Amino acid sequence: MSTTLELVLLLLASSVVIVALFRFLHLPPIIGYLLVGALIGPNALKLMPNTEDARHLAEFGVVFLMFTIGLEFSLPHLFSMKRMVFGLGLAQVGLTMATILLLAIFSGLSWQGALALGGVLAMSSTAVASKLLVERSELDSPHGRQIMGVLLFQDLAVVPLLILFPALAGEDDALFTTLLMALFKAAVVLTIVLFFGQRLMRAWFTMVARRKSTELFMLNVLFITLGLSWLTEKTGLSLALGAFLAGMLISETEYRFKVEEDIKPFRDVLLGLFFITVGMYLDPRLIAQHFLFVIALLVALLLLKLLVVLGLARLFGATPGTALRSGLWLCAGGEFGFVLLTLGLEQHLLDPSVTQTVLAAMVLSLLAAPLLIHFSDRLVLRLVASEWMLRSMALTQIAARSITNDKHAILCGYGRTGQHLARFLERENIPLVALDLDPERVREAAAAGDSVVFGDASQRETLIAAGIHRANVIVVTSNDAQLALRVLHHAHELRPDLPVVVRAMEERDIARFEAAGAAEVVPEALESSVMLATHALALLGVPMQRVIRLLREARQQRYALLRGFFHGMSDSTEHLSDAAQIRLRSVALLAGSHAAGRSLTELALEKLDVSVLSLRRRGTRSIAPSAETRLDDSDILVLQGTSSALAAAEERLLRGK
Repeated sequence: MSTTLELVLLLLASSVVIVALFRFLHLPPIIGYLLVGALIGPNALKLMPNTEDARHLAEFGVVFLMFTIGLEFSLPHLFSMKRMVFGLGLAQVGLTMATILLLAIFSGLSWQGALALGGVLAMSSTAVASKLLVERSELDSPHGRQIMGVLLFQDLAVVPLLILFPALAGEDDALFTTLLMALFKAAVVLTIVLFFGQRLMRAWFTMVARRKSTELFMLNVLFITLGLSWLTEKTGLSLALGAFLAGMLISETEYRFKVEEDIKPFRDVLLGLFFITVGMYLDPRLIAQHFLFVIALLVALLLLKLLVVLGLARLFGATPGTALRSGLWLCAGGEFGFVLLTLGLEQHLLDPSVTQTVLAAMVLSLLAAPLLIHFSDRLVLRLVASEWMLRSMALTQIAARSITNDKHAILCGYGRTGQHLARFLERENIPLVALDLDPERVREAAAAGDSVVFGDASQRETLIAAGIHRANVIVVTSNDAQLALRVLHHAHELRPDLPVVVRAMEERDIARFEAAGAAEVVPEALESSVMLATHALALLGVPMQRVIRLLREARQQRYALLRGFFHGMSDSTEHLSDAAQIRLRSVALLAGSHAAGRSLTELALEKLDVSVLSLRRRGTRSIAPSAETRLDDSDILVLQGTSSALAAAEERLLRGK
């Protein structure tokens, strides 16, 4: 028992350290887990022997990963993307596997090992690519849809590969029989689960949900997931297949999103442990001996998958630029590749020396993936001549829409917020040009007569084409903080006098936007709370004139409480020096404090560039107390100012200096 506990503690401690470090460095935590496994494993520091306990813990990570993939499995969604998923996705996996199969057989591998290696290397990183697509607001771009279609098919392809690998490990003369039996078992289980399981699952979850117990609901999810995994293992299939089926069944119920949120912590923690155990297979000495071969395999892997995706995307009608972007996003290895590589090693399909080289190349490819994605636009513009023409045509369309406008507004983003703002501007006959990257939204809105064009507002050329030199204001309605900062940077360079209004989803972004030159920052959370308060007061019978006055006063205060915040050790000082940041500090007056019995006028804190935002006295709170307010012992003041000014004010309040 103590050995297992020590193992768990070591894994958890390593995970905490590495996740914190890699989050700070903005690198995928997967890489960190793999490196930790290599460091503490039997081939390096030997802090953790390659025991069965570690592998059993890691298996649960794969189970919960496959469960979440099953949750995302939606037949309507698949049907809407069938051309990308079952066309481009199937072609990419099939052609990549076939090419690697031929090359591996030519290199001396058995056809079983070569086929397994093809399945391993055909996978791309869903975690890295999907996360960056969302962060860069490219999910609905042409290459974004291609990438997600391929990734979705790769996730689905893991299921038959999990069945295929154990069958490949059987005797050659019985291989065909073994594979047929495995497929027959999978078909029987799928038929039973899908035809009879959906109604049962919905009724069962409804009964559990009616108990209104979070604990019971969570226990039920774990029972269903692990129970179906156990069932498929007993029928000679894999644990992961059962978890995938459990996710599929629950995805068809109304409890899908609740389950997804509840299961996420288990999945992330256990999946991290899985990647640590994968890293334990890495032998740094062996990799060092064959380092040049590892680099050669890395380059070959990236080029092969890049060319496969590039060629297939072109066949499916993509422009050269879109095809090259898709190839750059998908050419690296993926997390499911590690799952299959571990299975291939356990089934003795792959030689340990081959596994070491492939594993090292896949780890390096994951490190290279964010860099390739970051520079993908520059590479496309440099390598694809037609991309300049397409970019010029897009800018020409923007310029044609804005050329007749003068003293107009430029809206960066045309989602719900941007569309509501456009309606207000149109009522006042103020011309506008809206920029958005969602092609479907742009198409429908433009067809309806809205002044919106497809364009990336974070690009300098796009803002020039939109008429920034003639505009009167820029409004960033998107909730993308990085886009807002890029718009502010370009606006400051092109038109320093042009006011830029920015929407802020998070309070921490307010200081960053103001430091970058925003004329006004609208904190969304405060605006919604102010409107909620005014509606509530009106419904409670407060006279409308007083409600409007309170609303006006709240707006006139210019969101004073949000212009600073209580700082902690973890707060970033990336954009302002520590001394220059506006902060909040609460100061409690003690018995005998200098300020007790004195008014705020006598204390003259404003001469120290410190404002008193609120006063709390015996459970009551007064916003912005008057200058004549006299302070008492046990009062708590909330002050606003820079760090040095707040220190001086606290000294004056307590000691009179």
